[in-house]
Amino acid sequence: MGEGVRLRKQTSGQDSGDKSKTVAVNNADEGAKVLKEVSFPYVLAGLGMVGAGLVLDRVQYWKVFQEIPQLFIMVPALIGLKGNLEMTLASRLSTHANLGHLDTVPQTVRMGGANLALIQLQGVVVGGLAAGLAVFISLFSPQSSIQALSCLVLVTSSIVTASLASFSLGIVMVLVIAVSRRLGINPDNIATPVAASLGDLVTLSLLAVLATVFQAAGPLLQIIILLTYLFIAYYCKRIAGEYNETRSILENGWTPVLSAMCISSLGGTILNRVITTYPNIALFQPVINGVAGNLVGIQASRISTDLHRSSELGNLPRDLSSCSLINPLYTFSSTACSHSRQLGINAVAARMLLVLVVPGHITFNLAIGLSQGVHVFSVLFVLLYLAAATLQVGLLLYIANMMVHWMWRRSIDPDNAAIPYLTALGDLLGGALLALVFL
Repeated sequence: MGEGVRLRKQTSGQDSGDKSKTVAVNNADEGAKVLKEVSFPYVLAGLGMVGAGLVLDRVQYWKVFQEIPQLFIMVPALIGLKGNLEMTLASRLSTHANLGHLDTVPQTVRMGGANLALIQLQGVVVGGLAAGLAVFISLFSPQSSIQALSCLVLVTSSIVTASLASFSLGIVMVLVIAVSRRLGINPDNIATPVAASLGDLVTLSLLAVLATVFQAAGPLLQIIILLTYLFIAYYCKRIAGEYNETRSILENGWTPVLSAMCISSLGGTILNRVITTYPNIALFQPVINGVAGNLVGIQASRISTDLHRSSELGNLPRDLSSCSLINPLYTFSSTACSHSRQLGINAVAARMLLVLVVPGHITFNLAIGLSQGVHVFSVLFVLLYLAAATLQVGLLLYIANMMVHWMWRRSIDPDNAAIPYLTALGDLLGGALLALVFL
């Protein structure tokens, strides 16, 4: 009998060991898959952000930015539209694609059209409010004042920039997600980096050019454009309201977008205060914020898709109910909650995304150095910058793990709400940490 007990224990131990080895192999495979699918679009996105930094570094000396410094307050808020609208759209459509809701052309056209109308309306509203918030913040700054005509330039350039950027990037998102699905690539790993690669550069370039044009054109043209956008917003509202997928967001999805805009504007206030003293900060601000938003957007989108697959909104999977996500080990350790395969896979992805931070930023800083000269760097600056970027992304991945699951448990779809908050927090953290690095 004792021999039988020993034999059962040995067999049980063997099974447990085999299971552990299988989990380790699966985790390694998942990590390799994440790196393989994310690396190229991540580098592409980073180079797009370097381009945005070069644009901001150049346009900060343009006449319109010198005469209307409130434009700097709007920069993070408008760039944040990438997180508020395009990356949220990418997350939402990636989930639909993984659930098979975009497998036919009519499905793609129907859902893509409704979502494009929705983000066009959101872009117009957020663009106008971002300009209003920039004016409001400047009223409490003793170092800046603003005239009525400058306010008109701010509002018009902000709305048109948000509208054109949202529409063009939205079309790209729909196409990228549809093609990724057909090629067997997880859209969660592709779509948000593509949005990030184009969003900053397109938005900043549009803002600089449009603000210059509207300042020179005079108020009549701007008033006509603003009236036209009232009709465009009304028409988009009607289209978005016709479909169930977008009607609920139209009615209940404004809080994350508007809250994120306010948080990003606080980052803009930091930029506006330090850019005169440290003009080189313009080179790095879009990069450090964009990389963080890019990586945390991927993770939030992945977690949300897994929850959509495994449970009903409002109920966490059973194997997650006993895990306290406040513990950061559950974000980065695949063995911390051994009975939850989902948490383990997400932890592997989080580690891989964190690993990309330092080599990515070194690559992007080299690109900045090649274009601007190495005089913008010192060894101490690079070390502090890399430490700040790693801390920023680590904190955001930890917050994302808690936030997405918290939203799901409270019947809030994280596809519509999580990424705006996360990218806005990334803007604020990035702005504050970067300012400390320059100080």
